[in-house]
Amino acid sequence: MYLEKLSLTDFRSYPQVDLELQPGVTVFVGSNGLGKTNLVEALGYLSSLGSHRVSSDGPLIRFGADRAIIRGGLVRGQQRLSLEVEINAGRANRARINRANPVRARDILGLCRSVLFAPEDLALVKGDPGNRRRFLDDLLQLLHPRFVSLRADYDRVLKQRNALLKSARSHGGFRKQPSEEFLSTIEVWDQHLAGQAAQLLSARLQLLQKLQQPLSDSYAQLTDGSKELTAAYRSSLTGYEEDAELQLGMVAGQESLVDLDESELASRYLAALGAARQREIERGITLVGPHRDELELQLGTAPARGYASHGETWSVALALRLASYQVLRNDEEQGVIGTDPILILDDVFAELDVSRRTKLAKMVAGAEQVLVTAAVEDDIPIELSGQRVRVVATGVIDAH
Repeated sequence: MYLEKLSLTDFRSYPQVDLELQPGVTVFVGSNGLGKTNLVEALGYLSSLGSHRVSSDGPLIRFGADRAIIRGGLVRGQQRLSLEVEINAGRANRARINRANPVRARDILGLCRSVLFAPEDLALVKGDPGNRRRFLDDLLQLLHPRFVSLRADYDRVLKQRNALLKSARSHGGFRKQPSEEFLSTIEVWDQHLAGQAAQLLSARLQLLQKLQQPLSDSYAQLTDGSKELTAAYRSSLTGYEEDAELQLGMVAGQESLVDLDESELASRYLAALGAARQREIERGITLVGPHRDELELQLGTAPARGYASHGETWSVALALRLASYQVLRNDEEQGVIGTDPILILDDVFAELDVSRRTKLAKMVAGAEQVLVTAAVEDDIPIELSGQRVRVVATGVIDAH
């Protein structure tokens, strides 16, 4: 898969820009602050319906405009596909496929696949667990677009359940026996939450199994191989199982959870929610569920978070994205020739030493399309020869 045309209207700093691209390597070169990242951010949005830089759509619309439009022309094997996303201020976004009638924006998910690495990805290693959970969920969304609905349903149920717990707490429920009305209501929400949590947990665990080897291999190729990078999923189920005070008597460990089907996981969640209920009422929040899980990255014998050096942190973050690329590339469900994801490297090479630059360049040079941004052209290794697109102060794009 590769992007052959990109057109932006009132997106970020661009009133209008139209680009023609080629398969292989394209490097966007220009001083900082001129809009290089805006170009690859637009492609990332076309792929994921989200930005790697901001959590809301508002900043993506050029100041003074009421909407932004991203249009992309894709080549997928022998097929050509036109996608359009209209980002609206204060109302629902819309999309078009091959210039047909507007559809929901999320209906285009899975049609354009891309993997984007940016400096913000250091938070995958150094940041809180929410960053790593989001990494897994974003990749699941690319693999299985239907996952978006599952995650939205889970978040809705979690919000309702938390509201119920907060209400009980505010009325002094943590100091007395919960009412029959509360118990009957919370049990209904427990059933909903457990079912959706089981699906979400199962999907994450299966994904991590696919990620393990590519993650280890990618890190080894980026470095001297003296330390191994591994990942383990720490479920809130496991935490409660190991709490003797709750006496759930469940098995602990990631492998045991992987072996359970969704109905068994749902039963475990129901038991854990019941055991944690009093503490949940006291705190007014749901303490069990995938929203409290952790993807633990281990570098050698120590956790990457807090122990990895600056260079190691960059390599771990890069390895996560390169492993994602391999998982998408090997996706057997896609079933369409020419659907390798587009690989985007935003402002990466300036932070890497010469050795790691060369290693990374050799790893990605064979991808069907690689888009790179750089402030200094000399930072780009010679292995990544190809199209150069110069971004200048006036916003004019000069390709050569």
